[in-house]
Amino acid sequence: MKRKLGEFSSPPPPSDNKLEQQTPAYLEAQASNSAKRQAIRATTPPTIIAARTRRQTVMADSAVFTDQSIPLNAVEAQLKGLLVDVAEYINKTQEVAESEKEGKNVNEPVILRWAGGWVRDKLLGTESHDIDVAINNMTGEAFALRLRDYCDADPSHRERHSIGPADVGNLHKIARNPDKSKHLETTTIKLFGLDVDFVNLRKETYTEDSRNPQVEFGTAEEDALRRDATVNALFYNLHTGKVEDFTGGMKDMERKLIRTPLEPLQTFMDDPLRVLRLIRFASRLGFTIDEEAKAVMGDERVLEALKLKISRERIGVELEKMLKGPDPLSSLKYINDLSLYHTIFTDFARPDFPRPDLSSWPIAYKTLHSLSTTLATPGSIYSLLVTSPESAYFAWNLAALVPFAPLPDDPPLKGGKPAPPLATQAAREGYRAPNKLTDVITASHRHRSAILATRDLIVRPAAGDESKKMERDRLGMAIREWDSRPANANWRLQVLYAVLVDICERTAAAAVGEKKETVEGVLKEWQAFLDHLVEMDLMDAPSVKRIIDGKQLAAALGVRPGRWMGQALEVVMAWQLRNPTVDDPKGAVEEVRKRKEELGIN
Repeated sequence: MKRKLGEFSSPPPPSDNKLEQQTPAYLEAQASNSAKRQAIRATTPPTIIAARTRRQTVMADSAVFTDQSIPLNAVEAQLKGLLVDVAEYINKTQEVAESEKEGKNVNEPVILRWAGGWVRDKLLGTESHDIDVAINNMTGEAFALRLRDYCDADPSHRERHSIGPADVGNLHKIARNPDKSKHLETTTIKLFGLDVDFVNLRKETYTEDSRNPQVEFGTAEEDALRRDATVNALFYNLHTGKVEDFTGGMKDMERKLIRTPLEPLQTFMDDPLRVLRLIRFASRLGFTIDEEAKAVMGDERVLEALKLKISRERIGVELEKMLKGPDPLSSLKYINDLSLYHTIFTDFARPDFPRPDLSSWPIAYKTLHSLSTTLATPGSIYSLLVTSPESAYFAWNLAALVPFAPLPDDPPLKGGKPAPPLATQAAREGYRAPNKLTDVITASHRHRSAILATRDLIVRPAAGDESKKMERDRLGMAIREWDSRPANANWRLQVLYAVLVDICERTAAAAVGEKKETVEGVLKEWQAFLDHLVEMDLMDAPSVKRIIDGKQLAAALGVRPGRWMGQALEVVMAWQLRNPTVDDPKGAVEEVRKRKEELGIN
């Protein structure tokens, strides 16, 4: 039987005897029930009442205690059996258990629920190796220690649940952490190959300026309401084997809708990072964000709270998950449509940090999506330039930063050193991009003009330059330079960045009537450029090893090593690129010998 939210007590069954319904006993019972309901309402927090009202309005026919079960695989069933037995073990050792119970539910037996993402994924037919175990009246640490006690108490317990030596070892790594708040004692262990987090049900209270909520023990309903989305607020009760839904998440999953348990503005003001989390889940699951939530995600108050309350590292974590997810296109589209770009890709320490024009930005991320999906055939632009999962993630970062390409650089730093490109600053300061990524961003910006010039040399050479496109050493040395400044800067991704910027600029120009160009036409030129490099066997030019090192070269020339060696070794590499099938370094040595004076070799 399903129970609707708010049905705390049931009235007596109807009676055919009208006189019986007027008896003092009946009236007294009715008054008692009414008083109980009023007492419950009087002690229910306003946020809970508002959430229930909102939920019943949006999902009037949704039940809290559903008949929905979840098929478990063998490992999940094994874990469930163990945890249920541990809960019974704790409940039977009442004198010990009572001293460890905390919160509002101390008078209840220990009740275990699997929460959040595991429930959502299983209902969607996706396996998950991460399980959050929510405990009604014990901290995660206290329960984990009792789990260890249960396994140590009787050898038959381990045998019954097939607990192996590795699992035993993991259990014995559990130790109390006195430095943590007692309400935050989350314990993670690996059991049966699964990553299992134990944590108590929580209630969170936010203040206007605080980054972190005040956390205390809560009920299952309060724990569900604190979550970012209703589809992440579902519970699987281990004792009943059924799904519990306090927020209408089941209906939202049917409708493929991302909706907040509480009123959206309150949800986002409490924790502005939820704006990005909702985008990530919508993109990952292929769901749509609720219109009520979308209406306030770009609200100036929310954006200001995101700036003040959330660290840039946490923003970076969410952005990384979006761009590494199954649908980065949708993530960037949401960021654009909801006016979040200038809140993410910026340096808040600089009030004057430029805000680039975004009118042509969709061309960049839509083009990358097309290149990576329908156009990703062997020998295509994407397959030649994006060669690993990491480079795919970097590629989406570059697409996100295309709007900064036309902006002028900052003035040089003290000493004349060039200032980092604005795109690099936006990535480093806006979402704490790692150095390896910012190196690629910097190189992509600084080498873009040279890459365009090289493309033009091959695809549309000026009069008299036709033969230059066949100069293998010229092209190979250019590629090596792009790749090495800074070191390992991935020249292929730099070319991809140049492709995306070029398409945005040339198709945007068509929009104002300068010259009509299409995405297809621009891509055709870049494909011809890459086809030529493939034909010249230059795609791996940066990995070509020198056939002679500096000391060997100095010995062959009969001179002492010196500052001349750097330039001389570049001459050696150019000779190698002109003579790719020759293994003997004598020709390279002679090339250097001929240019001794030019190279300053004495």
